[in-house]
Order: sequence, then structure tokens, then C-alpha cells
Amino acid sequence: MNKRELKDFLDDKVSLYNNPKFIESDPIQIPNAFSKKEDIEIAGFLTATISWGNRKMIIKNASKMMQLLEKTPYDFIVNHSTKDLESITKFVHRTFNGIDFTHFIKSLQNIYKNHGGLENVLAVKNNENTYKTAIHEFKTLFFEIPHEARTLKHVSDPFKNSASKRINMFLRWMVRTDNKGGDFGIWNTHNPANLSCPLDVHSGNVARKLKLLKRKQNDWKALVELDTSLRKMDRSDPVKYDFALFGLGVFEQF
Repeated sequence: MNKRELKDFLDDKVSLYNNPKFIESDPIQIPNAFSKKEDIEIAGFLTATISWGNRKMIIKNASKMMQLLEKTPYDFIVNHSTKDLESITKFVHRTFNGIDFTHFIKSLQNIYKNHGGLENVLAVKNNENTYKTAIHEFKTLFFEIPHEARTLKHVSDPFKNSASKRINMFLRWMVRTDNKGGDFGIWNTHNPANLSCPLDVHSGNVARKLKLLKRKQNDWKALVELDTSLRKMDRSDPVKYDFALFGLGVFEQF
């Protein structure tokens, strides 16, 4: 395929997979159950954090998270007592356990009470056009309160060359909007042109087959290369192609 044919092909796949039916089998259904901005943010962040492994198990355990937060995540985060956290300790999703969940609750409380909320602390820094520095500084902030060393691994750091797949997915949910049900677009202070594709095994393999990506590792350097390719096709909304790459990989075994 030439460049024009490739863009047309991917645009068609975006239209196919970027629709409300996608929600039925995707973890985004968890934050989609809420209407309050802060509830959507928190539900989205926690769901994205445990989004690795079997999709049905992700959805099941993210739903359990919301139940443990009494289905009012923002109110629970901001107003919880020490006793309220007792029910959190038995939560487990693969390597993310109750110790980690408890820190996430306390850290999110710190962010909302003292730092203006998730939208503010994840803003792009210094007129950059990616979230690389924002994510790095977010991790520093997230662990400024006392924490267990084991929990550090659950927030990635682009400065250590991580592709930061889960947090980039969360950012896509919050920043991008198209009124088709796939993303919320509730962070009006952010620009979707700065978003990066949530790079994982599926999207990476498809991108390589389509010659959008040459680097073999799924790391931040690969993400920069993929961003460059996707932004050539749509500078203002490059991560819409995540729907195409992911759909081709998961649903079509491309």
C-alpha cells in the first residue's frame, strides 16, 4: 500500500471499531458508568492501571474496585477514613494487590485535595508536544507520600524508556473526543494532538506489519517512532488510529 492507501485503510478501520459497540468488550465501560467528571477520571485511572491480561478479568476486577469504593469513587477517595480502607486490603488483580490499591487511594486523595486533580497534574509541560515529562513528573508526585516500594512498578516512567501503555490509554480516554462513545473528552485544558498511542503487543505488531514502526521493542523510543507515523496521517487526532491498530490485532488477527 502507498501512503494514501494506507491512510484510507486505517481510516476505514477507525470507523469500524470506534463506535459504542466497542464499549461492550472494553474496560472503558467501567468509567462509562459514571457521569460526574471526577468519578469518570478516578474510575478511568484505576481501570487503566489494572488493564493488562485477560480483558474479561480486567473488567471483572475493575468492577470490584468500584464496588469497594461504594460506587462513588470521588467521594470515597476524598472522604474515606482509615476504617473504610479495611475492605480494600483483600483486593488482588495479578500483581496489583490491596497494598497497592490502598496507596492509590491515598495518593489520589492527595492529588485532589492538594494538587488540583488529575487533569491538572497530568498537563503537558513547557510547551512540549508529548506527555513524556508530564507522566514522569506525575509519577514523582504520585509517590511523594509514604508508600511501599512494591507499588512503584504500577506507575510507569517514560524517562526509563517505558511506553507507558496504560497511562497513555487513560489519557486518550480523558482527552480525546469524537462523540462516538470511545473516549470521554472531558479534559478541555488538554490537546488531543499531544496524545500518544497506547502501544502494546497487538498495536505494535500491526504497526510493524504496516511499516509504521521498525523498532522491535515496545518502549518509549518505539512510541516516538509510531507517533511520528500516525501524526503524518492526522496531526490533530493521531491516536484515533489506536482503534484501527488494536482492532486489527485483537479482532482480526491481522
